[in-house]
Amino acid sequence: MSLSLYDVSIPVYLNGLRNLLAILEKSTTHAGPSIASWLTARLAPDMHDLTRQIQMVSDAAKGGAARLANIEPPSMPDTETTIDELRERLTRTIAFIQTIKPEQVNGRETATIELKFPNGAMTFTGRDFLFNFSLPNFYFHCVTAYGLLRKEGAPIGKMDFLAGGRQAA
Repeated sequence: MSLSLYDVSIPVYLNGLRNLLAILEKSTTHAGPSIASWLTARLAPDMHDLTRQIQMVSDAAKGGAARLANIEPPSMPDTETTIDELRERLTRTIAFIQTIKPEQVNGRETATIELKFPNGAMTFTGRDFLFNFSLPNFYFHCVTAYGLLRKEGAPIGKMDFLAGGRQAA
């Protein structure tokens, strides 16, 4: 069985985004109006809050998918202040990633992908970008958002993280 670069990237981002969206829905149902106070929750004083974690999940997924496809990701300013706005951002991110086709990604395993930062740059092959930067970064922010919701009392567990967005058969 062979797996393509598309197979190990685009469906993975989509699964994680859908699961986070389902986790947010379950958390909102449990928390009710107090969900607004959860948006500023942090695991540590020097870590980003829940709002920023969700924005970074979106950025990691759309940026990772776009770089693999050699296209520009859509701009999504970090202006969300409500749980509904965060859910909408995740929904827009899912919609963008769904537009990426296998032929845009496959064959780019050895393509050069450069990330530019204010203090320098990082250069990867497409494969190394996905496995050593993009997916770890994506999951870091997904699991941090999950941890923040758990810390605030959301009734979610491991199966929500792994399969929360999967519809029952």
